[in-house]
Amino acid sequence: MGTSWSVRLLDPVTPGRAGSVDLQLGLQQQLDLVVAQMSHWSETSDLGRFNRAQAGSWQVLPAAFCEVLGFALQVTEASGGAYDPCAGALVNRWGFGPRNRYDEEGFVPPVQAEVSDLLAQHQHQRQHLQCDLPARRVQQPGGLQLDLSAVAKGYGVDRLARYLDSQGVQHYLVEVGGELRGAGSKPDGQPWWVMLEQVAGESGLDAALQPPEMMLALHGLSVATSGDYRRFFRHGEARFAHTIDPRSGMPINNQLASVTVVHAHCMAADAWSTALTVLGADDGLALAERQGLAARFLQRDGDRFRETLSSPMQAMLDD
Repeated sequence: MGTSWSVRLLDPVTPGRAGSVDLQLGLQQQLDLVVAQMSHWSETSDLGRFNRAQAGSWQVLPAAFCEVLGFALQVTEASGGAYDPCAGALVNRWGFGPRNRYDEEGFVPPVQAEVSDLLAQHQHQRQHLQCDLPARRVQQPGGLQLDLSAVAKGYGVDRLARYLDSQGVQHYLVEVGGELRGAGSKPDGQPWWVMLEQVAGESGLDAALQPPEMMLALHGLSVATSGDYRRFFRHGEARFAHTIDPRSGMPINNQLASVTVVHAHCMAADAWSTALTVLGADDGLALAERQGLAARFLQRDGDRFRETLSSPMQAMLDD
């Protein structure tokens, strides 16, 4: 999936279990399933097989794949298309897919006419996508490129957590690609405190101009952050972030530096943080309030950052 993972755990009932081969193998198997089904880095994954399927063909897909796709499409509907797992062709053309990437020699971003064509294709494919998820079937309308990268990492975190729960491990901190979930407590009895990722300064940003640090205690909670500072490129005077707005076909340009979402499920935190980032500070905050999401928005304001919290996030911090 192009990223790393880690698990920290405390098991007072079975000392030394954290280093056991069986437990490590069980954890690895959870992520191997995610890769085998949802990786856009692998042409042999179920996602890769669907993306190459003939137009009009119905593809039988695994249960976990259908669970993730079904949730992703729910977020698409609720966000008015600000997040869309069917926008893989746009993501790929902007150089943020697994091949022909923005950081490879010879890459040239698309011109507006090409973006318009890709956007029209995306809208046509989206309208003709047919899903029978209870029967685990999805029809390929022709050329549609699914991309679950904005939700699969979070789902991987959830799978690791469920596996540890099933093994009777009650105290752990799970991380996949920077998305986290915590349960129980550390050896000193303290909760799993995590520091929210700070926005990276592109040109040595003065520490005094950074937003205040924020710590969260993950008691059965997950946290995910989307930001425009992680992957981007410059072309001439323009700066292009890796998050693509499926409604316009263009990288976001709304001055949002990052959005963090705290949720019971990491898959949800992952997808919602992307959707809110695309929507921007005002519309994103309005959607977070309607959905009851605990969200933190960091918006660029000259040389500084302006922080906005949804009411569920503010209530969480007050507690």
